[in-house]
Amino acid sequence: PESSLILALLCWAAGEVAAYPPWDFSWGDPASRGARADPNAWSWVEDPQSPGTSSQHPVAVQCQEAQLVVTVHRDLFGTGRLVNAADLTLGPAACKHSSLSRAQNTVTFTAGLHECGSTVQITPNSLIYRTLLNYDPSPASNPVIIRSNPAVIPIECHYPRRENVSSNAIRPTWAPFSSTLSAEEKLVFSLRLMNEDWSAERPFTGFQLGDILNIQAEVGTESHVPLRLFVDSCVAALSPGSDSSPHYTIIDFNGCLVDGRLDDTSSAFITPRPREDMLRFRIDVFRFAGDTRNLIYITCHLKVTPADQTPDPLNKACSFNKARNTWAPVEGTRDICSCCEMGNCGSPALPRSLNSLERWPGRRFRRHDTKEVEADVVIGPVLLSGDQGAGGQRQEEGQGGVTAVLGVGTGLLCVLAGVGLAGAVLAIGAGRRRCSRASA
Repeated sequence: PESSLILALLCWAAGEVAAYPPWDFSWGDPASRGARADPNAWSWVEDPQSPGTSSQHPVAVQCQEAQLVVTVHRDLFGTGRLVNAADLTLGPAACKHSSLSRAQNTVTFTAGLHECGSTVQITPNSLIYRTLLNYDPSPASNPVIIRSNPAVIPIECHYPRRENVSSNAIRPTWAPFSSTLSAEEKLVFSLRLMNEDWSAERPFTGFQLGDILNIQAEVGTESHVPLRLFVDSCVAALSPGSDSSPHYTIIDFNGCLVDGRLDDTSSAFITPRPREDMLRFRIDVFRFAGDTRNLIYITCHLKVTPADQTPDPLNKACSFNKARNTWAPVEGTRDICSCCEMGNCGSPALPRSLNSLERWPGRRFRRHDTKEVEADVVIGPVLLSGDQGAGGQRQEEGQGGVTAVLGVGTGLLCVLAGVGLAGAVLAIGAGRRRCSRASA
């Protein structure tokens, strides 16, 4: 019994030692063990009663009816070193903070949902407003050295589309027939970032160079005649809109995915379409050289035509086929993509905004209603991770290898201890028997 008890205690002690990584001397602190669970995770809360004054929740967001309130603790990284309030800005427009509390060491930003360069994504059930909290540290007293890195924290506010967000009472009113007809004719264009199998949306964070962006363009048709959706153009930039600099053209010339023309990309439209009012395409992840924020916004011009209209050079979706060294359309004949190589698909006879409306049937689709059948939609910010995927994977595999070695060592220690104790017990028993025989 004594040997079994000693063996069990040794195995338990060896297991406890192996449960902790080597060179870590904070074993006895439960708080430090919890902090090591995910040291790189950002966290923020949406509870208005939690102003985010703790380093565990450095950013608190309140999504109000017409504005958002962002409260930032100046101990942003939980290191005890307070960041400069002037180094914090909100959104691509770099809005400054609205208030500063030196007692609580917090910085507060208050902005309208459409202010500071925020973007809105329309989904079937929600309105999603996205913006960024930017930390761009000012140079140190010695300009030769740098003590902190810039950071970008994504912020989102979700609102239901089919419910009343306000707490005020709804006052029913009579609407004239013309207003009802106008509301029915409005189309809802949207861009969505999808996962690998296109089954659901995915977050805008965590991308790395070498990954693929799956983008799904949609239009809500509802009471309209059947429509076919096209992506006329797409431009990537560091802020919403296609006019900012620097920018990079992804789709151009009325539906030519020019990014796929490059040798080091696999960008292309997905064929066939899931539906006539939906179009999917993929692009290789990239970032702008020399920019430390590692983010991009993508602004696309979407438009629709009647579903029974034959695709033409002004209404098409063309990808470059590297194997055949030619352009190929999602639907229609190949000749509609020939202008992609020339870089000129416009028609001098008609303006672009009117040419796509030439074949609309009936009075409900008048030529001057251009805003009903086309729109600019922004997706982003798409954030790239600062870590390299292959390096991170190798690091995880290395940690797993250390754990495996510790496990084998623990088992071997228990076996050796058991053998040693068994030998000692046998030797003591043999010695006792010899002594008893000699005394007899």
